[in-house]
Amino acid sequence: MSDALALIATWVAQPGQEDAVAAAIAAMVAPSRAEPGCRLYQPTRDRDDPRVFRIVEIYDDEDAYAAHQASAHFQTHAVGDGIPRLERRDRVFAEVLGPLSAG
Repeated sequence: MSDALALIATWVAQPGQEDAVAAAIAAMVAPSRAEPGCRLYQPTRDRDDPRVFRIVEIYDDEDAYAAHQASAHFQTHAVGDGIPRLERRDRVFAEVLGPLSAG
């Protein structure tokens, strides 16, 4: 077991807001991956329902995740743009079992 924190966030866009939500998520990728303590930041889009996005995230620990939420890019693109366009937002937190793959 590791101290790393895993998160799977599910974002469901309001009807007609799919492209705007996709753009907000895309704006988060590079700065999130560059954060100290971010081991993985991988957004996905459901093949059957283009309104459904899932973001798989792994952080060194809860402090790294808290820093992500406090970051300027999260506040701007997620809180200020993407999240207000959502119909629903769910988050599942988990412990990372075993060592993380190097690649």
